[in-house]
Amino acid sequence: MKNEILNKLERLEGYVKILNSYKRYSVQDIKEDFTLRGAIERYLEISLECCIDIGEMIISSRGLRKPETYKEVIEILGEEGILPEGFAVQKDLVKRQSLETFRFICMQKLMWRRFMKYYKAILETLMNLQST
Repeated sequence: MKNEILNKLERLEGYVKILNSYKRYSVQDIKEDFTLRGAIERYLEISLECCIDIGEMIISSRGLRKPETYKEVIEILGEEGILPEGFAVQKDLVKRQSLETFRFICMQKLMWRRFMKYYKAILETLMNLQST
């Protein structure tokens, strides 16, 4: 399981680098370029999936209670001290919307402003996670 987690972490690092490269584009550029927007949405989606997968693997390997939702994955890891204190509510990300809702918004390409707000919050969260 350790190798699987390390593999996922390597992939996540690559996704974060790619997402970081999109910072040079303005909101208007992203809004007007559907291919660019689709790429950003997809890399956000697979980054989130990677984070959830890693969390679920850690939970399983430690025999912790089984999460019912994506949000609970983050909460359980926080409760067990695996994630830094307060990470689950960092930037009020999980508090405002569950990761499931964010994924739905991205996949359905709804509500552009909300997408950009979450894009910035999640990218910042992933960068912070990478530095810990």
